[in-house]
Amino acid sequence: MRKPFILVLIIFFLSFPVARWAAGQDRDQFRKESKELKARQKRERKTLKAQQKVQRRSWKSAHMTKANRVQAKHQMKREKQDLYRQQKNERQDQKDNQRLAKERMRQVR
Repeated sequence: MRKPFILVLIIFFLSFPVARWAAGQDRDQFRKESKELKARQKRERKTLKAQQKVQRRSWKSAHMTKANRVQAKHQMKREKQDLYRQQKNERQDQKDNQRLAKERMRQVR
């Protein structure tokens, strides 16, 4: 009776650090993915901002009517809102995927 009990305890204590190490690896991977996502989204925002700045500068040299200028401003605003909405959805999808992965890990253990 003692041998199986001691054997179970030894296996438990030996497997515990391995499980913690694996959980730490997943956590590091999640951090890395979120960092990459944030960096990519920041580049996208900067790119859009630069494009819109160039577009506004081109209005000075081109002869545009007030209506065309207002319409272009609205279009730029819509593009910016769409980008922010898309990025927010991407971040939420990433969070959801992380939650699902954590739940799967809990079920396996």
